[in-house]
Amino acid sequence: MTDLELTVQAATEAGKLLKAHFGTDATVDEATHHDIKLALDKESQALIEGILLGARPDDALYGEEGIGGCQDSHRQWIVDPIDGTVNFYYGIPHFCVSIALRVDGEVVLGVIHDPIVGETWTVEKGGQPHLNGKPISCSKREKLEECALFVGCGKDEEALRIGLERFRKASIRARKMRMMGSAALGLAYIASGRLDAYVESRISLWDIAAGKLLVEAGGGKVTLAENPGSSDSWAIVATNGRIPIEEIL
Repeated sequence: MTDLELTVQAATEAGKLLKAHFGTDATVDEATHHDIKLALDKESQALIEGILLGARPDDALYGEEGIGGCQDSHRQWIVDPIDGTVNFYYGIPHFCVSIALRVDGEVVLGVIHDPIVGETWTVEKGGQPHLNGKPISCSKREKLEECALFVGCGKDEEALRIGLERFRKASIRARKMRMMGSAALGLAYIASGRLDAYVESRISLWDIAAGKLLVEAGGGKVTLAENPGSSDSWAIVATNGRIPIEEIL
């Protein structure tokens, strides 16, 4: 089984687990003002880890719910077992499983799976991105006035302040604005031409690793800037590669 086939298997099996529990009472492990952690997050990651490391026992795993495998390996799986946990908890059908493979520090493969809609995005470094097996690409829109933009607001006071100000500025220019609750799906939507840009000042690697590769392979552009003093926290600007996004930053 190829790495891509293995990743799709892990993502879809986790998706089945999430779909089976969607709409039921979920056990909350931790709740903060702007976030929720579910027991199902850990269960989903454990399922993914079992599939990936069961087939590739010498690999490392780095996920939202912890690490696994051989951490000295040059091959590392980057896993978000539920991207959009708050959506899931509130019964909003907009969440996904995101898995990327990083080899020698470079992401070479990505899969994002939406179990509710039944959509699976796949990409390998140097290849074309696909949605359910069909090639996709970013939109060709060039004017902000024609675009749909996704602005994330993060989970702390500073990120919220920056995000809301960007949302205000972009709302004046863009055709439509969205706050959707899943960074991975936002990036997948840019790669599919559904959205034109996604901006957030504080996001984790597991949220964006697979989606970044999808957008770049689809002709878009992704810029990351590490947030000083925060472990693996990034500011992200992702676009279709055509619009003047700097006008709203």
